Amino acid sequence: MKQPLILLPGLLCDAALWAPQLSDLAGIADFFVADLTNEYSIEEMGAAVLRDAPWKEFALAGLSMGGYVAQEIVRQAPQRVKKLALLDTRSRAELPEETERRRALMQLAQSGGNFTPVTNRMLPFLVHESRVKDEPLVKVIREMAERTGIEAYVRQQNAIIARPDYRPMLPSISCPTLVLCGRQDKLTPLDNSEQMAAAIPRAKLVVVEECGHVSTLERPEAVNSAMREWLQHN
Repeated sequence: MKQPLILLPGLLCDAALWAPQLSDLAGIADFFVADLTNEYSIEEMGAAVLRDAPWKEFALAGLSMGGYVAQEIVRQAPQRVKKLALLDTRSRAELPEETERRRALMQLAQSGGNFTPVTNRMLPFLVHESRVKDEPLVKVIREMAERTGIEAYVRQQNAIIARPDYRPMLPSISCPTLVLCGRQDKLTPLDNSEQMAAAIPRAKLVVVEECGHVSTLERPEAVNSAMREWLQHN
């Protein structure tokens, strides 16, 4: 019997972020990829996913911003989440210097009218240094950004800036939890994942080597392996 699995994309991402998982895990999971482009807060995103989810109970995986939304869903409806995967994300609230960088990127996107300047600036932080000129990978990232659009990007960034601190909630998470992070993730560095895994009682930490922030696309075989084990074992 397949596991119902909800996948939550990150900032400026859509279902293409999860394409390798949608393909490789199709034999063991039924998927619902959430659209996180229309709401104005992480709390609203979580509520929308719970409203639109095709199942009452499900496994839940989120990367980066999707990880914030995943934690919010657990906060709102812990009884519905049977397994949790937090990929390249963190639990603490925003820091002032991070907000400053986000506002500068929003201004850059709005003044340029497209995402090329934003993507050019962000690529060294999104992928491992060896993949910055990996054209197929970069093409997927650029196309997701263009599909998301500037208005949704601004909504998402403002939602991220105002997100809650989920650290006090972590010890209460009772379901089997996968915490995964690229070893060279510059946006949500590994120590964030180490702290989450230490705080969640049934968490397993997986570190993906030679990998930056978008682990699902950079190192799909390692991510698929970790997610397969997470889905198939309690």
